[in-house]
This record gives sequence, structure tokens and C-alpha cells, in this order.
Amino acid sequence: MNIILALLLFLGGSAAHHPQNGSDQAANFLNSAIHSAIANSQHEDVAASANGRTAKSDPQTDAPKVRGVYVTAYSAGGSRMSQLLDLVDQTDLNAMVIDIKDDAGYITYKTDNPELIKKGNPQPFIRDIHGLMDRLKQHDVYPIARVVVFKDTVLAKKRPDLSFVNQDGTVWKNGKGDSFVNPFSKEVWDYNVEIAKEAAKLGFKEIQFDYVRFPEGFEKRADSLKYVKNGKTRVETVADFVQYARKQLAPMGVRVSVDIFGYAASVPAAEGIGQDFNKISANVDVISPMVYPSHYTQGWFGAKDPDKEPYRTIKGSMTDTFKKLAPLADQKPIVRPWIQDFTASWLGSGHYIKYGKTQVEEQIRALKDMHIDEYLLWNATNRYSQGVQYK
Repeated sequence: MNIILALLLFLGGSAAHHPQNGSDQAANFLNSAIHSAIANSQHEDVAASANGRTAKSDPQTDAPKVRGVYVTAYSAGGSRMSQLLDLVDQTDLNAMVIDIKDDAGYITYKTDNPELIKKGNPQPFIRDIHGLMDRLKQHDVYPIARVVVFKDTVLAKKRPDLSFVNQDGTVWKNGKGDSFVNPFSKEVWDYNVEIAKEAAKLGFKEIQFDYVRFPEGFEKRADSLKYVKNGKTRVETVADFVQYARKQLAPMGVRVSVDIFGYAASVPAAEGIGQDFNKISANVDVISPMVYPSHYTQGWFGAKDPDKEPYRTIKGSMTDTFKKLAPLADQKPIVRPWIQDFTASWLGSGHYIKYGKTQVEEQIRALKDMHIDEYLLWNATNRYSQGVQYK
């Protein structure tokens, strides 16, 4: 599909970053990308430098092929954790992605780290973090710490100087009431890296950074908000953060992964929010594109309603992903997509189907046919379909 036409078609739909409800984030993302498409359609993708290395060295060479589920801090610290551990014990799943810093910016366990207490607002959602890590080890679960980076209402309220401020002096919020902190700020970088380091010390094998970007539609308000800049572009700044975080965490032997919009593999870089698929991928051990079929609009990959054709949609998204990553050669990260285990009823009658065992297995089959044997399942309530064959 012609890339400009694809972008225009996609603007008619909606998608969410991770939540299971409708949003205008996809349209905003693609508005950003469209400007890049027009300006850069004659240029090839260029990967960021990865410290001059000719090939990546995996800090976890003995890690399993990861097949995991998302787990909120509430589930991890509550009764649902027993059910989730049973699910892993009884299936071919072997990993959990657990919120350590959540979408609001809360650190989800009690910490004695003065810097984290000063900037964050630790909450005991996970009442016994050491007990949790012991349980994960007993059940042979590969533990991944999810750290939401630049979407951080907690820090924005505490430190408006690290956020984006309106002309009247108030902290900027998006339509859902969420605030972001400034990716140009080295202090923000160090705060999130410190959280990641503590997670590594607790025993997490991998740090998964999410919301590694500017707010959606940022280019429309970049000149009206007050914030500190560092002289670099948004794309350079986001890629630099990822590279910096990986360098800082390398001595601790943990992998670094990043979540990214799935359709970022199908479009040029989104200058507005600062995400370039290849520049980010060149600087991580694992890239996790969110390729939920519900997040692609009509016509993508030849599907009238992508949500109703999970196999075709996942296969198409992975085809684009491999094409996008080809210029990286030995700098390519592990590709471990997020796939859908929820029903996207917000798409409206006739445009979605109820997701369950069959639909999850169709996505896994598509990944297998594309020679991808790692994936993560998303369900915001942590209620996963029964009877799924995960191999």
C-alpha cells in the first residue's frame, strides 16, 4: 500500500496505546508521521549509532524464549496472582510483565531509596516486593519490570519544571487528564533509570520501558508550552534516552526492551512524538511492537476489519516489521510483539469479534509462520483466555 495513502486511511480510525478502550492516539501518532512522510519519503531509514558495535551481545544468553502476560501491580500484590501463577504453571507461558512504575507514575511498591521517594509517590500496591520475587522464582517465571517513562502525572505535579507548562503556569494535561514529563530533561532520564536499577537489584531480568515518547500530537503545542530543551530533535532525544538507559543498565546484566506502536513499523518516523522505530530498535535488546488487530483500521493488510482477521493482521504487521528492521543487520533486537487477548467492543457492531482461545491461537500461528516464537499477551484486567495452546 502506498505509504501516504496508508497514512490517510489510518487517520480515519482510532487506537489505544495499551488500554482496552477507544482513543484518538493512533490518529495523533499518524498526524505526526504524515508530516515526516511528506518530507522524508525519498530517504531511507537510518539507524542510530549503537556505540560503534558491529553486533549486539545479549546480556541474557540463557534466557528462555519468552511467552508472557501483563500483570498489574494490583494483581501482583493481590489474590489474582495465584490464578496467574497457575496459568503459567499449567501452560507453555513462562514470563510476566509487572508494573513497577505504572501509567500514572506511581512506583508500585515500598522503597527506601530517597531519590525515588523524593520524586515519586511509592504506593504499596505490591505489599511485599521481596516475597513476590521469591514466588516468581519458585514458579520459574521470567520476571520483566514494566516502567512507564515519560507519561508521569505524579512527577509532573511534584516538579512542574520537569514537565510541560501552559502559559498560565499550570501543568499541561491531555484529554484524559494525564500529564507527561519532559524527555529533554536528563534529570527525568536518571529518575527512571534509577527505578530500573532498583528493579534489577530486586531480581527482574529485563526492564521494559513504555511511553518512551512525547505526548501524542505534541508538535501542535510544542511552541505554546513552556519547557526546557536540549538543542536536539525529539527523535534524537528519545533514541538517546534509550541508548543511555541501556548503557547504565548493562553492568547489571539485565535486558532492556521498549514498547512501541505496532504500526510504527509501517510508517515513517513520527517526529511529533519523537519515535523512530529503527533508532529505538538499534539501542535495545528487545523491541515489543503492540500489534493488536483492533488497533488497525479498515483496509490494513488487505483486511476489511483487521480485528476480525487476527491471523492476516499479525502476519502483515510482522512482514512490515522485518522490512523496517532489515537495515539494522546485526543491530536488530529480538522481536517480541504484544498481542491481543481482549475484545475491542468499542470498534462498533460489525467491526469486531469476541476474542478468546481461537483468536489468540490465530495470532500465535501467524507469529510462528513468521518464525517468531516470543510474544506477550495484553489484557488490562489480567483475565486471559482459557485453553489456549501457547506453542
